Amino acid sequence: MLPHWSDAYSTVDGRTVHYTRTGDGNKPPLLLLHGFTDNGLCWLRAARDLEAQYDVIMPDARGHGLSARVQPGEPLDNAADVAGLITALGLRKPVVGGHSMGGLTATELGARYPELVGGLVLEDPAWIDPSPDEAPLLENPFFAWLLTLEEASLDEIVAMGKTISPLWAEVEFPAWAESKRQLDKNIFPLVNVRQPWREFVAALTVPTLLITAVPEMNAIITPAIAQEAVSLSPFLQAAQVPDAGHNIRRENYPAFMNVLQAFLSQFAATQD
Repeated sequence: MLPHWSDAYSTVDGRTVHYTRTGDGNKPPLLLLHGFTDNGLCWLRAARDLEAQYDVIMPDARGHGLSARVQPGEPLDNAADVAGLITALGLRKPVVGGHSMGGLTATELGARYPELVGGLVLEDPAWIDPSPDEAPLLENPFFAWLLTLEEASLDEIVAMGKTISPLWAEVEFPAWAESKRQLDKNIFPLVNVRQPWREFVAALTVPTLLITAVPEMNAIITPAIAQEAVSLSPFLQAAQVPDAGHNIRRENYPAFMNVLQAFLSQFAATQD
């Protein structure tokens, strides 16, 4: 977090939502939603480059970062949480961007709360169809590893991150490592990214940019899914970033930012 930024808490439906903010409301609002197991500051690099034009708000999702912990059996509704935060902060139709889980949340937000949103940016969103053979999250070695970090130092977590993600710039790792220690481990049984994303996309009524990458590098959105999404909504356009997988902005930051800023510029022009 930069010294001139602020971090604060808001109360949404009786639960605390922590967020970091680059501005004070005098610039157009840009709300950025992180992926599963990350936190809001995982958008630090992009926020640093966008703050001159935008008031960037980076919340921690419930069970992540410094936001409210989850209770056993408690339903998660990330879209409602974000809608509540937009209302609580008095944001006027922000552009909402999201990566992975955050991209799915942004899609659902646009479908359910169109009156609150000015536009959407979806970075390889977690549009994942249900599978009868799906294994529990904790059978994934990465997620199982997260349960072993209680005694790990940040340096140890960073070192593992650099092994897992050698394409990332140095600036990405501190927030990523801290987010892994902050994660509420009780969230694993509650997470469900198998949502009806096609219904959400078909319901969109605001300009939406879908940013995709290379499936062979572990990106979720394939060309076929991107084409289907474009066919479902006249408000959605897709752009592919080369040489990147699921973490698009972390693996090809210049190309990601070029695509993002072109969209934001066009969007801003439509609002003049």
